[in-house]
Amino acid sequence: MNLFRPALLASALAMPFVPAIARDMTPEDVARIENTGTIAVSRDGNHIAYTRVHYPDVTRGEDNSGSRQQLFLADGAMDVRAYLPEDMNVSAIDFTPDGSMITFLWTDRGDDRALWGVPVEGGAYRKLAGVEDARVLGYSFSPDGSVVYLRTSAAPDLVREDEEDSGFDAVVYEEEFQFNRVFAAMLDGDGIDEDPREIEVEGQVLSFQVAPNGEFAVYTSAPTPLIDDQYTSQRPHILNFATGESIEVLTPGKLGDIEISPDGMSLSMIAGVDENDPGATTLHLVDTLTGEYRALNEGAAEAAVDAEWMADGRLAVVVHVGAQSVLRFYDDTGDEAGEYDPDGLILTSLEQGGNRLLVEANSPTHPNEMFSFNGGEFSRWTDHNPWLAEIDFGEQRTFTYEAEDGQEIEGVLILPVDGIPGGGAPLILDVHGGPESHESNGWVTNYSGPGQVAAGAGYAVFLPNYRGSTAYGTDFSRQHQGDAAGREFDDLVDAKHWLVEMGIADPDRVGVTGGSYGGYATAWSSTRYSEHFAAGVMFVGISNVLSKWGTTDIPTEEYNVHALAYPWEDYLDTLERSPVFYADQADTPLLIMHGRDDPRVSPTQSAELYRHIRVRQPDTPVRLVWYPGEGHGNSRAAARYDYNLRMMEWFDTYLMTGDRDAPLPPTRPELNIED
Repeated sequence: MNLFRPALLASALAMPFVPAIARDMTPEDVARIENTGTIAVSRDGNHIAYTRVHYPDVTRGEDNSGSRQQLFLADGAMDVRAYLPEDMNVSAIDFTPDGSMITFLWTDRGDDRALWGVPVEGGAYRKLAGVEDARVLGYSFSPDGSVVYLRTSAAPDLVREDEEDSGFDAVVYEEEFQFNRVFAAMLDGDGIDEDPREIEVEGQVLSFQVAPNGEFAVYTSAPTPLIDDQYTSQRPHILNFATGESIEVLTPGKLGDIEISPDGMSLSMIAGVDENDPGATTLHLVDTLTGEYRALNEGAAEAAVDAEWMADGRLAVVVHVGAQSVLRFYDDTGDEAGEYDPDGLILTSLEQGGNRLLVEANSPTHPNEMFSFNGGEFSRWTDHNPWLAEIDFGEQRTFTYEAEDGQEIEGVLILPVDGIPGGGAPLILDVHGGPESHESNGWVTNYSGPGQVAAGAGYAVFLPNYRGSTAYGTDFSRQHQGDAAGREFDDLVDAKHWLVEMGIADPDRVGVTGGSYGGYATAWSSTRYSEHFAAGVMFVGISNVLSKWGTTDIPTEEYNVHALAYPWEDYLDTLERSPVFYADQADTPLLIMHGRDDPRVSPTQSAELYRHIRVRQPDTPVRLVWYPGEGHGNSRAAARYDYNLRMMEWFDTYLMTGDRDAPLPPTRPELNIED
């Protein structure tokens, strides 16, 4: 088995790029965007690895599939090299404790996913550990590298498999649970432990990491494999290897990133402050001896995103403050020890080794790339889309307005590439989901987000952080609770009015799009508020709050952080917050798209709205598009490209023209695919 090292060939990432004449961005460009995926730094900081995330370019004839990650090694700024073949789709990269090997999860032909490693100094990649008839989902090394702890899929049910082979494949809904497992495998030279020892853990284990001193591990688990429990009941556990006893950290709300301090005395924990907190955005310190914790930034108008302990005991944290970001440091007592402005970059994650800190960040003109942080400065190390230098970008900036009730709302505004025409430009409101998420003033163009593709076609685009969004403090993110489709969606109408008043938007040509909760906003804007919007593109969205609750896989999460009530407590109010209730007002041409296997928002939500509009407003243009095999968002390259084409075609037909009576576009979009 030979190691693939095109090394020795100069990487395209290190080659200068000479831009051609500036041009507008296209859906075909979106289909070939690449970005950094995950970063790993060796314990001593001497080696840095990362993955490049890309989709097959179906516009150039590549076979359709989901995203793929290729392993790269970084030797310096713009000095990177592919370290494994492109067709090796790897994940969960790391280094062995001694830094001699890059480790990763990979599925070899015909085998289950296992742990593999490749020497940093060159040589063949080889399998390090695995569990028979199970997929390895994650791993963590003991400090000396002699043991690796493997988080795996459930044990195979041979009786059930025989029954299914005989045609008895009925499934009992939400009862036939299969729990993940944890094993300890001994690492000894080139041999593979054929009989790893199973570790007893509670519930559905979602992560497992060993402390730097090797005395304990921290794992997170939920009572069952149900997504609802993972959202609402996931808790950290501190497992003492010597005694086998564990301490449960009784966090009351949602759980995010957890990291162990170098001395093993503390955990950093990003979590909600209570069960009704919509997002895991508050940074906490946890005492590993007692499980007691305290918040470091509770109530601040910000969101902690990712944290990493430095080798010297400081804690580095990515913090989003509204639509911007900062890198903040805390000392080991939890006191702030410095903050750095990345000068327009939106930081998203960080990794360290030997006090060497690497971050992922994006900007309005490039998706996530890797940057080194040193001496208070951020220096760029990768450039995976040099062709972006060809693109003529629309000006992008933050925009703040005052809602009707006086609440300030911030968002990200993109202006048309060729400027704003007299009377204002056609405007697309691109509404994020959640609503417990937020838009940053960074890279916002993607298969379902019109962004710079729309700007190149003459549209203005506004991405509002309406109430309910994170990064403005928990008080702001709670403002939508118990008021579905209330003030939160009034914020969208207020945004339209301000952008019209500023001369940016044409009042007769304002459209809206979004997925999930943003799809709910689109459905509401195309029915209840139809008079304000000239076109809508709804993705995996909610149309009937009553039936949504009974068909989603997160009903408890819906109650805890959104509704604060059950539908039957007031059936009429529930229906009156449903777009289907106002379908007789639907005068907005509406394109509805949905993954046919979506467990979060049932595709029946889209079918209901489509049927209501078709019957109750037969003259309103409406179309429903299913994506077979897709869930809550499109994961495969062809479905993503198709979505982008349909979205832009719909807006070009109804929004750019302002003609709500235009005939429907062709059922099949025109694919620009090279032979």
